[in-house]
Amino acid sequence: MSRPPTSPPYDGGDQIALAAEQGRICALAAKGQRDLAERAAAYPELFPPRPFDPALFGNVAMAIAFGAPWCDLDQLRITNRAVLWGFAVDWQVDYVAKTRDEIDRLAANCLAVADGAAPAADDPLGRFLAELRDELAAVPAYRTHAPVWRAELRKVLDAMAREWDWKQAAGSGGLPTLDEYLANADNLACTVVNVVHWIHSDDPVTLAHLDALVVASAEVQRILRLVNDLGTYERDLRWGDLNALLLVDDPAVVRRRIDELVGHASELLAPLRDSCPVQADYLARQIGFSSGFYRSTDFWGAL
Repeated sequence: MSRPPTSPPYDGGDQIALAAEQGRICALAAKGQRDLAERAAAYPELFPPRPFDPALFGNVAMAIAFGAPWCDLDQLRITNRAVLWGFAVDWQVDYVAKTRDEIDRLAANCLAVADGAAPAADDPLGRFLAELRDELAAVPAYRTHAPVWRAELRKVLDAMAREWDWKQAAGSGGLPTLDEYLANADNLACTVVNVVHWIHSDDPVTLAHLDALVVASAEVQRILRLVNDLGTYERDLRWGDLNALLLVDDPAVVRRRIDELVGHASELLAPLRDSCPVQADYLARQIGFSSGFYRSTDFWGAL
């Protein structure tokens, strides 16, 4: 009897142990998905069923579980929720807001909440952010490292607003260069989530290297921006989103840039493997997971 085809190529090994570990990670993702679905149900104004379908919650929880499989659900809950908040603000900026003034108000409200203000009753995005802030503030590390989170949050909001400006100017030749686009990769909101994860860990070794981890995370974020774009080009065309493939004449340019960025990220991660190897692996696994995930699917549901 012929062996059934496999992808990637079958390599043998202890399949029971391997499948057991993968099953454990999938269970971690399933629990995370249920928590995200509950939070989304608490904020229906932020998470309409289209495009926030159940698979989106599952995809987020799966990405985080496979990125840090050594953690338990309590350790990953705020990380999952931070990703979900990032999807909410992305949706509000890209598809709900109609004017730049609306985006500026949204950003100002979010930064005020990050600084400790109480969100308005009619501001579900701010209320969800306040939940995250309060859970993060319960960790001792927050007292020292809150400014890092606030700075990364500001980068995300600025980057999303800048992308909105680019889209408004696209018809008059206002698209960015590939370099400008990559410099705006904070609109992906990955590093701010990583900072939440690291602060919440309250791990002295991790926090002692937080600055270097943020630098490495920014490079990983640029990789993920391009990997995402290669996998979502058709959807971005339908939705009217920017995509790196719209900025170059040949997709090979984007693939070469990914290779260059991966090389540089590896250089940044090398010393971190000696000082905080778990977090270096966490960043490396983000690259690996996204590289596999975007080959055949996407996080968002249908509009």
